[in-house]
Amino acid sequence: MKLINIGFGNMIAAERIIAVVSPDSAPVKRLVQEARDTKRIVDATQGRRTRAVIITDSDHVVLSAIQPETVAGRAGGRDSGGSTEEKES
Repeated sequence: MKLINIGFGNMIAAERIIAVVSPDSAPVKRLVQEARDTKRIVDATQGRRTRAVIITDSDHVVLSAIQPETVAGRAGGRDSGGSTEEKES
């Protein structure tokens, strides 16, 4: 399992990520509010401004204070050979 740093020492499993989007559009704001209302939100911003919204395969919504491009770049290598922990186990 590969973990991706989403800011301030918070990590998320790379294979669980479906989408990484900017929080600026109205549909994403509605998605975040709906997740907040149904208690499916994880706020990993440490009180900072939300810059990326990460949607997972379990329908959880994760808020991050780093740019979506940065999160995507960190997740970009997830299909290249796997991690050493998986090979050793």
